[in-house]
Amino acid sequence: MTKDLNTLLTALYVLVDDHVVPPRTGRGRRPDLTDGELICLAVAQIMLGYHNERRWVRHVHADPELLGMFPDMLTQSGYHKRLKTAEPLLCKTIITLAMCCPSWFDDLWMTDATSVPCGMSRETVKRSDLAGHAGYGYCASHSRWYWGMKLYLVCAGDGMPIMWCLANPQLGERRVLAALLDHNPYLIRHGQILLADKGFSGRPFKQLTEQMGLNLLRPDRKDETYRNGNLGGVRQWIESVNQTLKGQLDLEHHGGRTPAGVFTRVAQRLLAMAAGIWHNWTTDMTSKRSLTAYDH
Repeated sequence: MTKDLNTLLTALYVLVDDHVVPPRTGRGRRPDLTDGELICLAVAQIMLGYHNERRWVRHVHADPELLGMFPDMLTQSGYHKRLKTAEPLLCKTIITLAMCCPSWFDDLWMTDATSVPCGMSRETVKRSDLAGHAGYGYCASHSRWYWGMKLYLVCAGDGMPIMWCLANPQLGERRVLAALLDHNPYLIRHGQILLADKGFSGRPFKQLTEQMGLNLLRPDRKDETYRNGNLGGVRQWIESVNQTLKGQLDLEHHGGRTPAGVFTRVAQRLLAMAAGIWHNWTTDMTSKRSLTAYDH
């Protein structure tokens, strides 16, 4: 584990313990592994590229430095159960990290949807617990069909996640994004610019975003008069965010087999990216979304 990752985990633990984890009340034995330590372990697992929880737990028990930081490390089954029940804590940590960064006050937000494959065979589709949640969709970046879910992400210009959700790829993009924005009205500031792609065109959707106080900005379609142009250079920002999730954080190899499992593993990757961006802001790094210093 690098010195940079050690520093990130230490700073993250302090932030989570002070501002995220509520104080425990009531009767009952307190867990040996605290919620703050669990969050740090979830981030370290993704940063170091361990998709398999069994391999990750074995690695922690075999690494003196990690075991020194987390002496009460759980078994694989205990770690898995604690992580699945920590879904609200993961989401709360992401938004807390976002609020601590200067990019939280940016006037420009970006949004896009990217594929989250969950199965590669017909037998998996028949037997999976994701039936009813996942579906078939087309991934333009790989030029192929997949079975799984879609990640809808609204983020700041540096890639910091603001709001996100998972949905069946057969649902319309405008319908899902409208529901996501409607579910998080307290995060929307009046006059906020939302940069989207051509798939979010249409007068009803534009009117809906205007009612929410958003200024929708998207590339022009070929059958439209000139308004914004193709916005190719700006649109590349959100594509690079998706590439970070898929390339460095292995979003497509999440390994989830149930709705709760997929949600937790996607949240882990978004949290790892948010933690890296937050720490790069606090250490005044030039590239805010660079995770190279933490992935080995």
